Amino acid sequence: MNDEPKSPAEMKEIRLHRKRSQEVEGIKAMAEIAAADIAIRKRTEQLRALRLAREAADLANPPEPKVKAKRVTKAKVASKTAKKG
Repeated sequence: MNDEPKSPAEMKEIRLHRKRSQEVEGIKAMAEIAAADIAIRKRTEQLRALRLAREAADLANPPEPKVKAKRVTKAKVASKTAKKG
């Protein structure tokens, strides 16, 4: 690095260059954020459409209710065996 003291004009030029670089980087960052936001919105829209289609299909074709097996308790088993015997 050059350790020589710089003139005020050179310092002003360095600051101006740094400021311009920061502005360019800021614009790039904002563009990336906007692109990511658009991608998120598009993906959300697709997922919402899929969910709504699935819900509509579920409403049109409801699943058949499951038949539950009746529980046999020990008391019922004992009473049946007592009647047989």
